[in-house]
Amino acid sequence: MLMGEFQHNLDAKGRLFMPVKLREALGTKFVLTKGLDGCLFVYDLEQWRLLEAKLNSLPMTRNARDFNRFFFGGAAEGECDKQGRVLLPVNLREFAGLDKNAVIVGVGNRAEIWDAERWNAYNEENAEDVGELAEQLADLDLGI
Repeated sequence: MLMGEFQHNLDAKGRLFMPVKLREALGTKFVLTKGLDGCLFVYDLEQWRLLEAKLNSLPMTRNARDFNRFFFGGAAEGECDKQGRVLLPVNLREFAGLDKNAVIVGVGNRAEIWDAERWNAYNEENAEDVGELAEQLADLDLGI
């Protein structure tokens, strides 16, 4: 399980330090792709394969084709160097607005990489909505 919030800076080459706890959970190789809400998604290979199978089983509707292009077209394999840094491809950095300050968030079956300013704005905008969201999810019997 991936969890926690970590703040790190990208270096001049576009490398980002991945926290040890997340590196251990993700494994030596993992997949980075365009995420929702303006961040990047990071999956270990097992979770990626499960998601890949689900997406490939969708009917060939316009929405499914568009989402698959978005999701798979932006994907790249990631691997940390000996210092624990992963090189974020230019297209993914541009998509997520990553320039200097980043926040890496573990959210269960994946990690998310956010530009720090975008992450702070997201949290400010959605802080009051969390209680309402929990009420809407009450039917799922999550025990929250």
